[in-house]
Amino acid sequence: MSAEVAELMEQVSPYLTAALGAYGGAVLTRSEDATADASANLGRHILHTVWCRRSEVDQSALETAVHDAAEDTEDADAAAALRQQVKRALRDDAGLRRELIGLLPEPSGTVTISASGNRAIAAHSIGTAITGDNARTDK
Repeated sequence: MSAEVAELMEQVSPYLTAALGAYGGAVLTRSEDATADASANLGRHILHTVWCRRSEVDQSALETAVHDAAEDTEDADAAAALRQQVKRALRDDAGLRRELIGLLPEPSGTVTISASGNRAIAAHSIGTAITGDNARTDK
C-alpha cells in the first residue's frame, strides 16, 4: 500500500466513523441530513463517492462492510473490514484518491501542545529530549 493511500485512510477514517454513528447502515442510501454534524455528512459523502465508483460486486462488498460496521460500532473487526474496502478502492483508483483529497478540509495549521507534571515534555517535533537529574547526552 502506498504512503499516499495510508495517509488518506488516516484522514478519512474519523469521518467514516462519524457517518456510521449518525446514519447507521443507511449511510449509503440516505441523503445528507441537515441535523447531522459536518463530519458525519462528509463521511457519508466519502462513502457514497467510493460506492459510486465501484463495480457492482465491489459495491455489494462495501454495503456489507458498512452494515456490519454500523450494526456494532464497537466491533473493531467490522470497522477494519470497512476501512479495508475503502482502502482497496483508493488503491485501485487514482482519480478517486484525488476526488477524496479535494473533499477533505484544509488543515488548519493550528497545533496545540501541552504538558503537565514534573519534567513533562511537550513538543510538535523533537530531536533529543532528556529529563531527570544529572542527565547527559554524551556517551
